[in-house]
Amino acid sequence: MTLPAVTRHSILTMLHDIGFGVLATEHAGQPHTSLIAITPLEHGQRLLFATYRNTRKFSNLTHNKRVSVLMDGRSRVGYIGTPTCFVLSAVGRVQEIGATSYPDLLNAHVQHHPDLDAFTQDRDCVLLEVVVEAYQVVNGIDDVSWWRVEDLSAPD
Repeated sequence: MTLPAVTRHSILTMLHDIGFGVLATEHAGQPHTSLIAITPLEHGQRLLFATYRNTRKFSNLTHNKRVSVLMDGRSRVGYIGTPTCFVLSAVGRVQEIGATSYPDLLNAHVQHHPDLDAFTQDRDCVLLEVVVEAYQVVNGIDDVSWWRVEDLSAPD
């Protein structure tokens, strides 16, 4: 099935506009959720975020790289052709940003979230990215679909 252009547009617009998501991690069967500031990269194929190393979130990620990020767009209006109930979940794996790309990606993240400048300069702060495999799009209780991340960058 081909990702409809209106859905692709809504996903990409939401990723750029929403700014925040709820990161779900897990360790030893215990789930944990955290609010994170996200910066989308490469048509939503990667979601950048920062955290402190001394958090449960980071500890969980050292044991299990699989995550989900839920973004709630229910209160947002204006996603063309999209109902007012628009919830997006990204599923993928987390990896730490390497030294080579760190300065550029940190700059992109701080440009998207200027209020995080001091936070990201802390010695304990680490920059991570979710390498997205798929998105779940929820337009209503009976309107749920899954899309491969590659579908976001595919031409119409």
